[in-house]
Amino acid sequence: MEITWSIVLAAGSGSRFGGNKQQALLGHQRVIEWSVTTARSCCEGVVLVVNSDIINDTDLPSTEIVVAGGESRSESVRNGLQAVPPEATIVVVQDAARPGASSDLYRSVIDAVQAGADAAIPGLAVNDTLKRVIDTPNGKEVEETVDRDTLMAIQTPQAFKRQMLEAAHAHGQDATDDAGLVEAIGGTVKVVPGELAAIKITTPNDLKIAAELMGLNL
Repeated sequence: MEITWSIVLAAGSGSRFGGNKQQALLGHQRVIEWSVTTARSCCEGVVLVVNSDIINDTDLPSTEIVVAGGESRSESVRNGLQAVPPEATIVVVQDAARPGASSDLYRSVIDAVQAGADAAIPGLAVNDTLKRVIDTPNGKEVEETVDRDTLMAIQTPQAFKRQMLEAAHAHGQDATDDAGLVEAIGGTVKVVPGELAAIKITTPNDLKIAAELMGLNL
């Protein structure tokens, strides 16, 4: 029987947001609370990863385990992974800054791993024309147009066989997402349909977009 735990990452600096975006109010609760609530509804337990200076705050969402983040996203994942109980067989990694990710999206990636994939990630088709550009003395210039049919925008939550995620992080490398580390060691990564509402909040304007997609009032 599979046992699923989630690592919710909330240790980002929020430099482009201008503050702690995970604590920003979105509808009737904070961004971090949306993300933790969804994770708890789909998993047996949650490890919340936060900045070390707030790890003892009493207003953090209720989770089984709280740990301090690292100097990079990947280090924060490793800190969270070390705290996941040994009986967990599937680990879901979620960015707290994606509060609109639904329980259905969680279940999609979990189901794909239960069906045999080493990892499962949500993806959205790229609709804009994409061009590779280079820097020149006169500014940026187009080098080539990229075939968007072979590209997808990848989101979280991302689900993994626990042993595969541990193997992917064994050498302490950094990546923009954990699936990239799994790919690097030859793991199979299945893509499931993503959700527009699972937008990552990076700037204050993203908070407004998330609220609209989630049907909320700021």
